[in-house]
Amino acid sequence: MNEQPNTNESPSRRDFIKTSAIAASSFFIVPRHVLGKGFIAPSDKLNIAGIGVGGKGKSDLASFAKSPNVNIVALCDVDDRQAVTSRTSFPKATYYKDFREMLKKENKNIDAVSVSTPDNTHAVATLAAMQLGKHVYTQKPLTHDIYEARILGQAAKKYKVITQMGNQGGSGNGVRRMKEIYDSGIIGEVHKVLCWTNRPVWPQAVPTDNIDPIPSELDFDLWLGPAPKVGYNKAYLPWNWRGWWPYGTGALGDMACHIMDPVYRILPILYPVSVECSVAGTWTFTLREKDNNPDWTPFSSSIHLDYPRNDGKGNIKVSWYDGGILPELPEELLPGEAFGNSDGGVMFIGDKGKLMADCYGANPRLLPLKKNETLNIPEAIKRVPNEDHYLNWVDACIAGYGKGQTSSPFEYAGPFTESILIGNLALRSWMLRDNPTAKRPVDRYNGRKKLEWDAANMKVTNYEPANQYVKREYRDGWELKL
Repeated sequence: MNEQPNTNESPSRRDFIKTSAIAASSFFIVPRHVLGKGFIAPSDKLNIAGIGVGGKGKSDLASFAKSPNVNIVALCDVDDRQAVTSRTSFPKATYYKDFREMLKKENKNIDAVSVSTPDNTHAVATLAAMQLGKHVYTQKPLTHDIYEARILGQAAKKYKVITQMGNQGGSGNGVRRMKEIYDSGIIGEVHKVLCWTNRPVWPQAVPTDNIDPIPSELDFDLWLGPAPKVGYNKAYLPWNWRGWWPYGTGALGDMACHIMDPVYRILPILYPVSVECSVAGTWTFTLREKDNNPDWTPFSSSIHLDYPRNDGKGNIKVSWYDGGILPELPEELLPGEAFGNSDGGVMFIGDKGKLMADCYGANPRLLPLKKNETLNIPEAIKRVPNEDHYLNWVDACIAGYGKGQTSSPFEYAGPFTESILIGNLALRSWMLRDNPTAKRPVDRYNGRKKLEWDAANMKVTNYEPANQYVKREYRDGWELKL
């Protein structure tokens, strides 16, 4: 299935942050026709279209518009209610409900596209823009499925456009400082990583027995996009969609791109070889059979990924905790000292010490904290101006492909997203009840095991039912074609 990853390619990953975080510092004034399709001269403004302009899309567009070199020229949202603020902020922008119509009609007017829809439509909207030669900024997680992440990683190379995934910490000073500390050797070789978050913070396991009237402002069929057609229920949107697998990717999809970015950016890893999980949820104990809903994401979970080091020095175990479940507090942390921050955190455990950071890789510090009082590691990695992930992409788009560089291009974000979404294979397999001969209901869950992962072929090798979640079935008219 598509080109196979090079699982030995990591030295460049460890140095990636040194070269990929900073846009070019000086630009030449070149006519647009010389730069070619998808590129603009620095003397022009970058014309951006937004797909999904409420919620996070609203703040994304506002962040791009801070640059004097940006025009917001087109807006698209399936729900008129969510688009009100953006339409008011950018009254000259043409408004659409279907991004496919917008891209067709505005093709000659736009240079770049921002995608801030539910996870369900990230890939189809992003690829459609790339195929027209448009630079793309897509919110995290990059895609809904592993297969989609592989496709977008390949598309970035094929269509030669500037890309950025919206994990803002990727442009932060924290992850750069964390790498400087790691590279100094002070914590030694890392063999274990702990990651945790306070998500989910949205309603989980909400029954959707009833079919509600569709609001007149909403095109629910467009909102469903590639997902199966179902009746409308007000519980799905505007933001609770993260709690349903057809539309979201759960707590892991929501936050791992922020919390695990230092793990994937700094350590010599690419894809895990196995994954296992534990899950808390209502489906085992509910009274109604209909409430055993495989579309519900879990209330809380722990996920354990086993990564072979690309330098051949053994494996690194990466563990994820959500829904109020936390790792054991490190013994070096004194009473009253914060374990990460309110959104979560990450901790590297090396053979010489421990390094912890907050969500987004912010505020990295050694444990015990008193070690930081005498820490004297020089700054060696250039920072992104103002830690601005949005203008990092804008400046790179203006510089043009091959000149401008972003912090989280799809060549990086694609494999990173794949790696994260492998955790969801374990979660969804945990929920499958596919043993019809079991005498007890609890014994029907065959997927509660360690899954072995073949990254080259994007395939679980020891539990075939899990592979249905690697690449979903698309509704007619929404297929993903590279």
